[in-house]
Amino acid sequence: MKWTAAIFAGLAAGALATIVEIVLWLLFTDALPGIFFRDARFAAAIVMGPSVLSPTAGMDWRMLSVATIVHFDLSLVYGLILCAMIWRLHMLWSLVVGAFFGVLLYVLNMYGFTAVFPWFAAARDWITVVAHVTFAMTAAGTYRVLAR
Repeated sequence: MKWTAAIFAGLAAGALATIVEIVLWLLFTDALPGIFFRDARFAAAIVMGPSVLSPTAGMDWRMLSVATIVHFDLSLVYGLILCAMIWRLHMLWSLVVGAFFGVLLYVLNMYGFTAVFPWFAAARDWITVVAHVTFAMTAAGTYRVLAR
């Protein structure tokens, strides 16, 4: 496995998945920017605790910084796991495995993690599914391109 390619693939996929999620929120909801800040609070609360979950807690740079670090740390870890699964596959099979991995990741994050972090239940929707599948397929495709 090519570690540098896998690291870059996870980080790039985390960025693109966020962009896709924001675009889908713009197109299909009227919830921006509130939903973005809600999800940022969800991620930050993993480290900072549930006190940051309240919208009245305000939007501060510290919370947004922690949320960003958590998001990209998870993107890196998940990207490395996926790349370890696909490193010998060709592009098409990598993308197929990526799509299934994205759905599995959605289930893990939105149903498994809620046992410890119950606030993530509020993010269970089709846009979050698309963001997870986008993440995993992007990580798989990016890895395949960079690993050549």
